[in-house]
Amino acid sequence: MPETNSILEKLDGLEARYQEVATLITDPEVISHQDRYVKLTREYKDLGDIMNARARYIACLNGIKEAKDILANETDPEMKDMAREELANNENNLPKIEEEIKLALVPKDPEDAKNVQMEIRAGTGGDEAALFAGDLFTMYKKFCDSMGWSLSVTSESEGSVGGYKEIDFAVSGDNVYGVLKYESGVHRVQRVPATETQGRMHTSAATVAVLPEADKFEVNINEGDIKWDTFRSSGAGGQNVNKVESGVRLRYPWKNPNTGVVEEILIECTETRDQPKNKERALSRLRTFIYDKEHQKYIDDIASRRKTLVSTGDRSAKIRTYNFPQGRVTDHRIGYTTHDLSGFLGGDIKDMIDALTVAENAERMKESEL
Repeated sequence: MPETNSILEKLDGLEARYQEVATLITDPEVISHQDRYVKLTREYKDLGDIMNARARYIACLNGIKEAKDILANETDPEMKDMAREELANNENNLPKIEEEIKLALVPKDPEDAKNVQMEIRAGTGGDEAALFAGDLFTMYKKFCDSMGWSLSVTSESEGSVGGYKEIDFAVSGDNVYGVLKYESGVHRVQRVPATETQGRMHTSAATVAVLPEADKFEVNINEGDIKWDTFRSSGAGGQNVNKVESGVRLRYPWKNPNTGVVEEILIECTETRDQPKNKERALSRLRTFIYDKEHQKYIDDIASRRKTLVSTGDRSAKIRTYNFPQGRVTDHRIGYTTHDLSGFLGGDIKDMIDALTVAENAERMKESEL
């Protein structure tokens, strides 16, 4: 079984690395370097999962060998029956564990474990596009609730009849980017808008961007170059909103690595009534913005190597259509359709994301020639 041997060879090579990482993460010098420590603890967890699968794989191979030995040499009919059952179970489990190991051996995207900053922008379609952007935000909010993730709005601009012209929000939790990265792109809706008097169907769109949140040590910001302004927030919230200058605005000169031109980045945050918290969140958004721009080449390189375009981060690609007359949602990247439109917009998007994950993993396994 050459494939079995090659899998075991790969796993045996990783066992030494697992032991090495286990030692490194207890080293005080490593612990004191936060960026290295975080990377090594993630690697330790990933390798731990592979070592667990390796143990099950070896046990399965040994079970098959023992059962065959019993069938070849044993005369007791009861023992032979037990051996046949054992052999059937292990032969059934072996390909499943092999697939699990092959997938685990594909290099993971280091971004997957990160929290995200998300943006939804109403596109073509005027008021109806803003209403649809609102529907998408509600969908993601309900999905995040179901995953036990925390969602906080950082800025919003409401549409004239409801919904949002644009809304930015942060999501934190376990493996958030790894799940939500498939949502980047243009979402198209086909329906008769509430604002339409003639009953005609309209097509409008909203753009979703999912950005991995930058860690402090990944982006160098000279905080001395930041110009801060404070202002009074507007909107609901009682007298405090109008009397206290809790809103913050930062301006930061940033040299675009692609053009060499110095651009001014402008970020506002009015999320809380606490000015220091708003400053902290504005800084987080500045880090994420710069990180996103400086890592666009990395995203483009991955996209150029992928045939599936499942999660390229290309915000101009039309990825999904929400068709109300037919009650369906279709993802154009993998041809996946669900006819439970109301459930989908109610946050039940896990099956779609699972299908996208499977498609991407299949592509990555092909690239890794496993």
